[in-house]
Amino acid sequence: MTELLLSVLCSSSIFVFFKLFDRLGINTFQAIVFNYLTAFGIGIGLYGDQWNSEALQEYQWMYFACGVGILFISLFFIMGRSSQRNGVASTSVAVKMSMAVSVVIMIFLYKETTGWMKLSGIALAFIGVYLVSVPDKKSTRGKSALWMLCILFLGSGGLDFTLNYVQNYHLQVINASLFSAFGFGCAGAIGSLILIPGLVRKTQKIQLKNIIAGVLLGIPNYFSIYLLIRSYETTGWSDSTVLAVTNVSVVLLTGLTGFLAFRESMHRTKTIGFISAIFAIVLLYYANLNS
Repeated sequence: MTELLLSVLCSSSIFVFFKLFDRLGINTFQAIVFNYLTAFGIGIGLYGDQWNSEALQEYQWMYFACGVGILFISLFFIMGRSSQRNGVASTSVAVKMSMAVSVVIMIFLYKETTGWMKLSGIALAFIGVYLVSVPDKKSTRGKSALWMLCILFLGSGGLDFTLNYVQNYHLQVINASLFSAFGFGCAGAIGSLILIPGLVRKTQKIQLKNIIAGVLLGIPNYFSIYLLIRSYETTGWSDSTVLAVTNVSVVLLTGLTGFLAFRESMHRTKTIGFISAIFAIVLLYYANLNS
């Protein structure tokens, strides 16, 4: 249970960091790159002695680490931009309601049972994400919210399922801590390759504040993934239940932070979407308990 609570705190703090980056003039992409390099270093530094040489022979996990790395950095960049433009509340709903996508995939691939609660929860999840993405009539953001939140919704769902699938089938020769580290390392390498040409052409330069911001972001980012995977193993709950409890907690915490700390707007449509998201996660949680 401790792992799950800490995972919620780490995940929620990520959205807040992104919001603060915009206010402090932090280069979001540079911070993201250093965040992944930091997360990789934390994983190797803390758990490198648990490396199993058999992991070099059973190397299928490496493909998943690379795939996860691509998803990490692409979704993280969009998450950062969305937190700054759409707000931390709307972005957290889109990211965490992606559990509906994970549940749909699990239903088809794991042959999980369905019922009215699970199907209703999935429907409310899609409705909730759409409603929170509808901009205020007074907003100047236009339709930018919709495409960012939809990509986060679908992509984060795919990422959640991938992490769960790897945890169930491909971590026999490497533990969760090191797999997370290598996934972050791949993301950092990809980000560095994108960043280097700009540095060579001198179209941008690295600033100390971006490095510091990346290091501070990398700490909760690493542990949010590591602790989630650990929660699958330690709580004694089903995977869907762990994901549901984690996500509803993050949505509530970041929502309150956005409204109270950042004074984010809450027009009627967004309020209905936010409530739909909460009910969706609750329905999916109880559907899993009764399955």
